[in-house]
Amino acid sequence: MLLSGIKVIELGQNLAGPYGTQILADLGAEVIKVERPTGDDARSWGAKVTDDSTTMYQTLNRNKKSVTLDLKLDADMGRMMAMLEDADIFLHNLRPGTPAKLGLGPEDLRAKFPRLIYCDVGAFGHIGPLKDQPGYEPLMQAYGGLISINGHPDGPPARIAVSLIDLGTGMWSAIGALAALHKRHETGEGCVINTSLYETALAWGNYHMAEFRATGKVPARQASGHPAVVPYQAFEAADGPFMILAGNDRLFAKLAPALGKPEWAEDERFKTNPGRVAHRDELIDTIQDIVGAAPRETWVEKLRAVGVPSAPIQTIPEVLDTPQTAGLDILQPVPGTPLTLVGLPMSVDGERPTMRNAPPPLGSANNELPDSDS
Repeated sequence: MLLSGIKVIELGQNLAGPYGTQILADLGAEVIKVERPTGDDARSWGAKVTDDSTTMYQTLNRNKKSVTLDLKLDADMGRMMAMLEDADIFLHNLRPGTPAKLGLGPEDLRAKFPRLIYCDVGAFGHIGPLKDQPGYEPLMQAYGGLISINGHPDGPPARIAVSLIDLGTGMWSAIGALAALHKRHETGEGCVINTSLYETALAWGNYHMAEFRATGKVPARQASGHPAVVPYQAFEAADGPFMILAGNDRLFAKLAPALGKPEWAEDERFKTNPGRVAHRDELIDTIQDIVGAAPRETWVEKLRAVGVPSAPIQTIPEVLDTPQTAGLDILQPVPGTPLTLVGLPMSVDGERPTMRNAPPPLGSANNELPDSDS
């Protein structure tokens, strides 16, 4: 395992922090999840799977151990400090200000444990006028501008259904921790890694901000399409929607004859992407008229055969049944549960890290806690 021998203490809850440490756990680190006596809030989010966990908790906490501590008690804080003595990484996503009140702020812990890599997963960020405000995924999608550019142009703005800001922020925390481990190998010193939900929202919106800066035009909602590439969106076949993604002029030159319009490849309106963007409505309407006459699988097979990226828009049950999903061997049974869930989307030397242990029952590793010095 790539991170064998690395010890991580997680004081995390909900999504962002636990996802970051799950990545480290999947890669072989020992992750000890410190929960309040009542448990992580995510234990009650979603459909119930075990007596003290739900689908949400199951997708964020595999390959970890769970201990329960009340950090307002001196004895439990003593146990926390004892665990940190030989820890490599400490990661939390507590409400701003809470770690400092508990004596677990970066200055406190880095002074006591100079080799410790301290990962602070915040809401709005560790600096700036909103640094002390809490936040959740939908709030950050709204405040970061993502909701304003998501949805159909003729409908209301919409939240992106996946918690991509929470999960993305967890990824940044894991990436930062891994980079810090490399630096510590050279210097012997740990450091503080700060990331936040709002910073992730800004990163995901970077292209749209660049377009606004360059053109002065407020980005419009595109439904399934793209503001700068055409055709690059969903179309309705005779039996359902599918995607056509002619992402460059070479692909469009292959698409045109496949649609029965070989002349488009030399048409001044369409042969270059800027021309296609300028004549978007005309081109999209004509393509829709053509593809609406046959089933989507007919078009997908035809376009894939000539090298044009295409795929049906699948429901979740269809995704689970598709041969490519099965072929990746990414769906893994969760030990001790009826679930089969998506494993780490990464392989090492051709092998995907396994789901070694199910997410832990609350406090199941309390017998491994060190004695308190308090």
